[in-house]
Amino acid sequence: MKTKLYLLTLGLAAVNFSAQTKDTLAEKMLIYQLPIGGWGKQLEDKSVVNYNLPLSKELLRRIKATGDDHATIDNNATSREINALIKAYSVTKNPEYLKSAEKGISYLLQMQYKNNGGFPQYYPNKGLYRKQITYNDNAMINALTVLYNVAEGKNGFDVVDAKLKEKSKTAVQKGIECILKTQVLQKNIPAIWGDQYNEETLQPDKARAFEPVSLATAESVGIVRFLMMQPVTPEIEKSVKYAIKWFRQNKIEGYSYEVSKVNGKAVRTLAEDKNSVIWARFYDINNNKPLFGDRDGSVKYNYYEVSEERRNGYSWYGDYAEKLIGKEYPKWLEKNSISDL
Repeated sequence: MKTKLYLLTLGLAAVNFSAQTKDTLAEKMLIYQLPIGGWGKQLEDKSVVNYNLPLSKELLRRIKATGDDHATIDNNATSREINALIKAYSVTKNPEYLKSAEKGISYLLQMQYKNNGGFPQYYPNKGLYRKQITYNDNAMINALTVLYNVAEGKNGFDVVDAKLKEKSKTAVQKGIECILKTQVLQKNIPAIWGDQYNEETLQPDKARAFEPVSLATAESVGIVRFLMMQPVTPEIEKSVKYAIKWFRQNKIEGYSYEVSKVNGKAVRTLAEDKNSVIWARFYDINNNKPLFGDRDGSVKYNYYEVSEERRNGYSWYGDYAEKLIGKEYPKWLEKNSISDL
């Protein structure tokens, strides 16, 4: 009997110890979390959120001074923290991490547009382009992927409250509907997607001066990957197939895009390379010509006409769709017994 009591005491102590176990990164994320539930990419003084910095009194003061208007899904903010907290909870079982992650999930559900299923870049801040439906930097897809994991109980998210799971299922479906509605049509044929959209008209819109209305390749790859994670419907099948067709038709063969350092500064060069296939970062929404936005709001169709600062300060080409076309799409077709276009 004494032995059983002793073992039971040890077990309770182990559970208590586990509950108190702390993760250094997760502890910082608890502090950075904004009252509304999301996280910012910047503090009130516009300094970038950096979890590697020690939490000095001055930094804590600046964190506390940062308000809800900084809550965003841009630059992986909020989705990054939710994913990290769920991972930390799976290791430590510290209930504060799960509670914080669930508050972040509730924030994502709150920020989603109820009438169209899109996600703004910021919430509740509606200034300038922040209220636009934003695929840029995978913002909306990152949010939807978190909610998809919640809804399906995948990647450690099976621990999330059942009420949030049900809400997330609805949110994912509304998000998919928005994705399908915002796929750009060219002469009634689906192409790919723009970076951001007017939240009322669902038409492609411009954001910063050097981000004009255009087709966005990198983000569209992420969108297609998200659609291929879903159960196949006729609408999703058509969307994916035509996006892949667009990527195939608009690849740039015989060029590579290299980044080198000259006097400590990045220099980006477009060079001939017969073995390379790339895509431009942005394409004209009407004629599929590669285009480049400059600081003054002008649009160029010649890479070398872009100002030096923008030419070397932004990634204008990449092998964005190479893996999607060469490996992931064929596997998706085979898995679902679907024929190509």
